Amino acid sequence: MIVLVSLVPLYIFIARQVSSRALHAPALPLDDRWPLIPAWALVYGSLYLFLIVLPVFVVRQPEHIRRTVFAYLMVWTTAYICFLIYPTVAPRPPHISGQGFGFWGLEFLYAADPPYNCFPSLHVAHSFVSAFTCYRVHRRLGVGATIAAGLVGVSTLFTKQHYVLDVIAGVLLAGVAYILLLRKVPTEDVPELDRRLAPVLAFLTIGLVCVGFGAYWIAFLLNIHA
Repeated sequence: MIVLVSLVPLYIFIARQVSSRALHAPALPLDDRWPLIPAWALVYGSLYLFLIVLPVFVVRQPEHIRRTVFAYLMVWTTAYICFLIYPTVAPRPPHISGQGFGFWGLEFLYAADPPYNCFPSLHVAHSFVSAFTCYRVHRRLGVGATIAAGLVGVSTLFTKQHYVLDVIAGVLLAGVAYILLLRKVPTEDVPELDRRLAPVLAFLTIGLVCVGFGAYWIAFLLNIHA
């Protein structure tokens, strides 16, 4: 886990390095059909947080944990190599204007995440790896998490964080990680208690995300009344 955390600053470092280079925009005609809807920034943030935290509670077997960490490492390092070889810029509008919780969330998202490092979508890849590894513990939970990961992918399009090809590449990257690493996790070795607790722990994770969402709402109210 320490290795995973240590990779986070590289994301910002790469974005700074490529910002002065020739940037690509892998847009398709389909990308023009996705309007900017600021409220999807809230979906983007809350579901991504849920999916990243969920395996921490659900994945409990040492071998499964090891393979999950390696799956994240594979996704992360592959994406970083792509970012350096094929630097991209997000399809964000030059300016956004509006009021309300959704616009505030989108402004926060744009401020926190540099508009580079798009192909493949690391957020989408992470989300699907989380869903796939939880699937090896509890199938229904895994299916639900996969739907949530799909919504993360959709949210990146409605917030103009990514192009359609970025999302597809992120899903494919997570799929390769599943085939090479996570598919080999034997589901029959999952203790029955862990399997039964998985949905309960998922609801606990949802509760924690709701608490964070509530704190975010309070910060918004304090901001508009400051």
